[in-house]
Amino acid sequence: VQLVESGGGMVQSGGSLNLSCSASGFDFGRYGMTWVRQGPGKGHEWVAVIGHAGTVTYYSDPVEGRFTISRDNAKNTLYLQMNSLKPEDTAVYYCAKGLQGFSGTPYERQDWGQGTRVTVSL
Repeated sequence: VQLVESGGGMVQSGGSLNLSCSASGFDFGRYGMTWVRQGPGKGHEWVAVIGHAGTVTYYSDPVEGRFTISRDNAKNTLYLQMNSLKPEDTAVYYCAKGLQGFSGTPYERQDWGQGTRVTVSL
């Protein structure tokens, strides 16, 4: 499993970023996927999940209505469009194979990418 995130950076509060995750080493189109984040001094938390076909999505309460998860199975790529960003969204964002953290499913760190850092300033 290889997952490579990109698109992070620094943005002001209210701004937007679009994260990407390029997947390889497994049959991407057969797996649900998760975006997980870890803020400074905080534990990791799932923020969005998407089913294998891209038709089913769920969001954690803090990001509902502001973030959109999507995927392009032909390109083996997962996306996270983040709008109306807040300072509390500052974190390292990871894409993860499978549905991790959602509905009590366990986190499996070995199936995460290296992460991309998002910093939101006031």
